[in-house]
Amino acid sequence: MRTKIKASWIVGHEKGEHRLIRDGVVVYEGNKIIHVGNAFEAHVDRTIDAKGKLVAPGFIDTHVHSGHRASHRLITDTGRPMYFGQPFLEISVPKEGKVVKGDPRYLKHGDAGLEAAFQLNATFTVAELLRNGVTTFIEYGSQLRVQDALLAEVTRLGTRAYLAPGYDCGRWVGDEKGRLKRVRNDPIGLDGLKTALDWIAKNDGAAGGRVRGILVPREVETSSVEVLKRTRQAADELKLPVATHAAYSVLEFHDVVREHMMTPIELLDDLGLLRPTLNIGHGNFIADNPNLNYSVARDLELMGRAGATVSHCPINIVRRARALDSWKKYQEAGVNLSIGSDTYPRDMIMNMRTASYLGKIMSHTYLAATAGEVFRAATLGGAHSVARDDLGRLAPGALADIIIIDLTGRNTLRYGPVRDPVKSVVECGVGDDVDTVIVDGKVCMEGGVIPGVDFTRLREESQAAGEQVWDTLAEWDPLGRSAEDACPWSFPMGSAS
Repeated sequence: MRTKIKASWIVGHEKGEHRLIRDGVVVYEGNKIIHVGNAFEAHVDRTIDAKGKLVAPGFIDTHVHSGHRASHRLITDTGRPMYFGQPFLEISVPKEGKVVKGDPRYLKHGDAGLEAAFQLNATFTVAELLRNGVTTFIEYGSQLRVQDALLAEVTRLGTRAYLAPGYDCGRWVGDEKGRLKRVRNDPIGLDGLKTALDWIAKNDGAAGGRVRGILVPREVETSSVEVLKRTRQAADELKLPVATHAAYSVLEFHDVVREHMMTPIELLDDLGLLRPTLNIGHGNFIADNPNLNYSVARDLELMGRAGATVSHCPINIVRRARALDSWKKYQEAGVNLSIGSDTYPRDMIMNMRTASYLGKIMSHTYLAATAGEVFRAATLGGAHSVARDDLGRLAPGALADIIIIDLTGRNTLRYGPVRDPVKSVVECGVGDDVDTVIVDGKVCMEGGVIPGVDFTRLREESQAAGEQVWDTLAEWDPLGRSAEDACPWSFPMGSAS
């Protein structure tokens, strides 16, 4: 079937870069784009009218942690200063001997409600991404059962994903005084790598080729050198991309320097892992960051020389009073910048805007992190991170992963007069403005509606799941705090007069 989309604006692609086309058409047949330009006179079976809208390549979210992320609501405007703004240390580290309750990623096999909890988290994740125009996402190493649930939802809802169980050699817990304590077990890292490789062997290419494998040693500091070496060997042999959290925390930076006498980036380079298809989660606490006061700063040079990818998650880190230092320096060094949502909201348009504004501030120039640059990061940057030249662009031969963005602001005046549609989307848009999503040539969402997804039910079920997380905090929190102790209300609770 041949479909033509007639649009007021199109983000086309020519000579390796995006190009704006006014009053043009995109034509796709099956799952491939066959024409992008100002006119197409040959026969088509269907025409989609996108007048007053922007047609663009689907967004690629390079840093996704699945679920409704209810636990992260406990660190809004608060936290323990000894964690230096690192979110997972605040809400994913339980008291020793306890588990984080209410989050299916931490449930033990056989726990009541297990299947329903995994399904809720997977449906919430994939539906939220799809609603916000994300056609491809990279899940950052949740356990095997999470991957199975995501695989089922990706297959059902029609998106594209890079999945596989993550692995590491230990975890953090809170000791009897609430202090951080690392539990180290090197053999489980190798077992986890085997589990990931087995899962990839079974599922790579599933959902009609829309699901691909990725190796995720979760963090550099919780992975042994042997696990990282074997990850590199497997990635080389199987031509797999790799993702890991690195240079993302003050504590992680100093731990790695103390243990290996190298920075996290230097360690990755020493092991031969720095490459364009290494997705470095955050990568903001590199030796070059002046806040670390590290005198021999060559991390940026190493990452740039290798063309490594940084998954920049601007909303997630700015909530913790952090930022990338700086967009312009990373870009000029040759680092491939991509954008991830990480926690919430999974709104790539809001993340692009945040990346642009923070990029200007941290680069000390309004010429940095332009609308075009952050839009490129959200599309081509993500495609580059997984070595795909058939994603992130609208060009003949590319896969038909297409989004249509309504520039009217959904019956509001939010956009005002639109001169440049990309600048308008980055400056004024929200994910809700995505009207239609096409993945692999199939319409997965139209008019903001995803067939088979009940948003009202999802909101209700995620609210109930969130209440369970908050109500049980005192059972596993290292300090035994209630939700109100850990995260006071924005205003004191009162009673109606």
